[in-house]
Amino acid sequence: MKRLHVHVGVNDLAQSIQFYSTLFAAEPAVLKDDYAKWMLDDPRVNFAISSGNHARKGIEHLGIQAEDTNELAEVYGRLKAADRPVLDEGKTTCCYAKSEKSWIADPDGIVWEAFFTDGDATVYGDSPALDTLAAEEPARCCAPSGVA
Repeated sequence: MKRLHVHVGVNDLAQSIQFYSTLFAAEPAVLKDDYAKWMLDDPRVNFAISSGNHARKGIEHLGIQAEDTNELAEVYGRLKAADRPVLDEGKTTCCYAKSEKSWIADPDGIVWEAFFTDGDATVYGDSPALDTLAAEEPARCCAPSGVA
């Protein structure tokens, strides 16, 4: 079963962790100096927040997290059928996780990722050139300082 993914850039990570932990009645499943992630079952969502140079404040991007490679292939087929440019990133490290992913932007420039995570990572990771997808300012998930 797929899971909705939401990534939000925040100003004050500690304050936001306290707020979202209260809102979700759960502590983060992943907690780093610049990042926190909740893997919730009700509602079924992978909700992440980050601060620092790699985070634009507000909605960073939305996504669909597949539970296995078959689901990922199904979602990839939908991306291609959407008749918009798709950025196939492939295997990558992002948000302290090892994943296979692709990116697309909706007609208004909101960036979506489709991904399957198959391991943890000790570093935040990098980001592809998402500005090739978005009509407006590019989303910057996982970009190190100074990289868009």
